[in-house]
Amino acid sequence: MSPSQTALVALENGRVFRGTGFGARGEAAGEIVFNTSLTGYQEILTDPSYHGQIVVMTTPLIGNTGVNRLDTESARPWLQGFVVRELSPLVSSWRAEEDLSSYLEKAGVVAVSGVDTRALTRCLRAEGALKAVVASGPDLDPEALVEAARRHPGLEGRDLASVVSRAAVEEFRAGGAPWFEPTGGLRRYRVVAYDFGIKTTILRRLVDHGCDPVVVPAGTRADEVLELRPDGVFLSNGPGDPAAVTGAIAEVRRLIGRVPLFGICLGHQLLGLALGARTFKLKFGHHGGNHPVKKLATGQVEITAQNHGFAVDPESLPAACEATHVNLNDGTLEGFHHRELPLAAVQYHPESSPGPHDSQYLFDDFITLMNSVQPGRA
Repeated sequence: MSPSQTALVALENGRVFRGTGFGARGEAAGEIVFNTSLTGYQEILTDPSYHGQIVVMTTPLIGNTGVNRLDTESARPWLQGFVVRELSPLVSSWRAEEDLSSYLEKAGVVAVSGVDTRALTRCLRAEGALKAVVASGPDLDPEALVEAARRHPGLEGRDLASVVSRAAVEEFRAGGAPWFEPTGGLRRYRVVAYDFGIKTTILRRLVDHGCDPVVVPAGTRADEVLELRPDGVFLSNGPGDPAAVTGAIAEVRRLIGRVPLFGICLGHQLLGLALGARTFKLKFGHHGGNHPVKKLATGQVEITAQNHGFAVDPESLPAACEATHVNLNDGTLEGFHHRELPLAAVQYHPESSPGPHDSQYLFDDFITLMNSVQPGRA
């Protein structure tokens, strides 16, 4: 695309932000949210949890490290659109294989630079996540784009996990030395990981901590999972409304008490729903790598990476469940476990891609959970 291409960001509330297009030319609609991460735009672009959303980066300069194959979290970008304050004209990283604009153009992602992202973010904080359209090209009609944003269905009631999930069972293999000494010495743990939009770094962290992941599609039945004889089951992150993923909720319910379960992000919400809890939509969600979370057992505060627009209502959890983590920004539930059954979940992303490494101990906790139920395997 020409660097001088006109572009607009049109919100359902009637506000329109002007900028310059990069990436692909065209028009895309979605729910617009802001992300406060300082680094890691490539991981954000390729996180399947953003399917259905337009992402606004609050960090003012984006694109300076380019794009490379190693930092992708999935095969392609899943978000609907991308909005930044300034697109770096130069790529300074020796790891870069391509510039950001060319990468997004090939992927068909409409992107806009030159936007007052501070004003846009303040609007989203005040009014909540909104439906929006990003468009680039000649003769753009702001009023028509606003109307298109209003017609967009939004995320509530939509099962997007089945859209981003892989279609077949796959054994994950990660090359290279592990980042961590595998927990449990020589023992390896067979973990079935549900793909609701799973990020590659999550699978790498499981391998680093002594697990051999078998990744299964979002629609996999509980009996098929148990036939794989797992030591534990991992419920991944993913996009959309958790209450709409009814098939997965039913299958997770059938697994409860039969195998250790660990859920993150969407997996946290699905596990809560399978236990009979309720979920609700957050005003503007949690998106970024700097969210403070308190671990209730110790009082320790973790800085966490998060990406979700829904949360579990803690008051609706069964009495046998106990809250383990709470968000210090808004008091929402960030984790729970069951007092009697081998299951636990957190609302954030402990693999930290991108983000801080404060929460990687949770993979060790998953190992401990599996060890508490099954004898070691040579």
